[in-house]
Amino acid sequence: MSRALGAESEARAAQLLQRKGYLIADRNWTCRGGEIDLVCLDGDTLVFVEVRARKDSSHGSPLETVGGVKRRRLIRAAKIYLHEKQLWEKACRFDVVAIDGDEVTHLEDAFQTTS
Repeated sequence: MSRALGAESEARAAQLLQRKGYLIADRNWTCRGGEIDLVCLDGDTLVFVEVRARKDSSHGSPLETVGGVKRRRLIRAAKIYLHEKQLWEKACRFDVVAIDGDEVTHLEDAFQTTS
């Protein structure tokens, strides 16, 4: 994904989540263990959001690109985030926002840390 498409996709995802009442706490948070596209608050729950985009579905769904390796990287980055921000007691979950052309899909609680 190009930087421009990535930035546009993350902005679209943030707008969608804000319309749903989420508060954006961080964008493009990076650490040695990886990157988290968006960190949000959904009520009292801290939400780590992975944004995946495709210009079209000719190469498959953007949701298909969040496999085991990507999930492990997100979980590792989330653990570092929680440690650095001292938020271990916060309820957390992982969401995915998939953008496929004009279609935007928000998958809440997309995977568990045990996966």
